[in-house]
Amino acid sequence: MKVIGALLILVAATWTGFELSRKLQQRPKQIRQLVSSLQVLEAEILYSQTSIIEASDKLSGQLPNPIGTFFRLLADNLQLHPARLYDCWEETTESWINNTALKPAEKDIWLQFGQTLGQHDFEQQQKHIQLAKTHLERELLESEEVNQRYGKMVRNLGFLTGLLIVLLLI
Repeated sequence: MKVIGALLILVAATWTGFELSRKLQQRPKQIRQLVSSLQVLEAEILYSQTSIIEASDKLSGQLPNPIGTFFRLLADNLQLHPARLYDCWEETTESWINNTALKPAEKDIWLQFGQTLGQHDFEQQQKHIQLAKTHLERELLESEEVNQRYGKMVRNLGFLTGLLIVLLLI
């Protein structure tokens, strides 16, 4: 019975370490997807001159999850409330962000960008898109550094913590 309990503790601690490491790995990937989504959104809005609802609908099919999910939720939300773009953007971001590996810094950048969406002419809108991409790229560099520095350590620490608990209990 002790052996089974010890194995369960070891597996749970190791799994926790791997899960935390996975989140560290997912963050740079998701930031890259956000940058990519801004590039596609820029093309849709500025060059194709599609509405934000149509652009969101297209983006939801083109982008992988979880970013595609954001644009699907946004398109659905905008169809219910088409006159409230920023309110829909903020509401969608708040409900969606918890299902990602993104940090508050990326959330703030995303919400700030949402405030500018549809508020300016095409030239100013393009500048705001470029600014958001620049901020996200800065966060991308930081997240890659954190992943490289702590990813393997977190996995090992999970296993070693489990092993320590087992040794203390035996």
